[in-house]
Amino acid sequence: MKRTFCVALFAGLLVLGTFVTRSEAKPDTVKQILPGIWFREGDLTGKGHCNNIVIEMKDYLVVIDANFPSGAQMALADIKKLSSKPVRYVFDTHHHGDHAYGNPIWTKAGATTLAHQGVVEEMKRYEPKRWQGASKERKDVGDLKLATAEPPKQTFGEKPFVLDDGTRRIEFHHFGWAHTRGDGFAWLPKEGVLCTGDAATNGAYNFTGDGNVANWPKVMEKAAALKPKHVLPGHGEAGGIEIVNGERAFMLALHSAVSAEVKKGKKLADLVTLKNGAPAATAVKLPETVKNWVGNPFPTQVKDTFEEITAGKPHGDLPH
Repeated sequence: MKRTFCVALFAGLLVLGTFVTRSEAKPDTVKQILPGIWFREGDLTGKGHCNNIVIEMKDYLVVIDANFPSGAQMALADIKKLSSKPVRYVFDTHHHGDHAYGNPIWTKAGATTLAHQGVVEEMKRYEPKRWQGASKERKDVGDLKLATAEPPKQTFGEKPFVLDDGTRRIEFHHFGWAHTRGDGFAWLPKEGVLCTGDAATNGAYNFTGDGNVANWPKVMEKAAALKPKHVLPGHGEAGGIEIVNGERAFMLALHSAVSAEVKKGKKLADLVTLKNGAPAATAVKLPETVKNWVGNPFPTQVKDTFEEITAGKPHGDLPH
């Protein structure tokens, strides 16, 4: 069980490969969202990869998320087909393995890895334990033969970091603790493009283990206030502002439903059924309006939310 949990945690997921796969999803394909902006959908169920976004500047490229090492290598190969410009920056939206463990691949290629300072703080909190576990579970991580995860080389704080070369402007924001303490967003104001990492996913891909379920909707409110036309998530298909609004609605419904059960005096065992020690089913139901975000991880999300509410602190602050 510990080995399965490690893989799931590194990917920022619960049981890798068991999510409901969207029939229209096309992993390992690249789609142009706007001129000079491409969305590469990662193979989540097969390889544990996240999505990548490639943004063209005047003289260089910016990539959103480092991915796992194998995902980074595949993204690099596809990027060479898109442009001859070098990748200058790679933005880690958060510290999870499927978004940041590919950092060494990009730095070796000459790019500067970038993230909110909270990503470095999270790595100090959870590494090298998670990296060492992933090294045993994943060949691409193990093949790097490194003792721990490589942190981003450049960080920013509460003030946004901005890239603006006169042809395109990218703002890198931190709106608070949702999926992780270091959640970062890349915002292109002129084009109305928002890259969300796993703070907003398009489907049943939410990992709440390192999260703050109560604060998650507030982060989504700040993201929605930008009024994005295009939302490019860390997992799932690209879309519009409905992804951010739906994520907010799901987290509100989840927290509200579990809170109601706690107020009735229900215990965790009343809400979640375990199988082989892991959450397998739940008695909690959410409205049909948020069904896009309800899937196999839902029993674990209920467990995490119950523990957060009863402990009176974010789940990411609890021992795990």
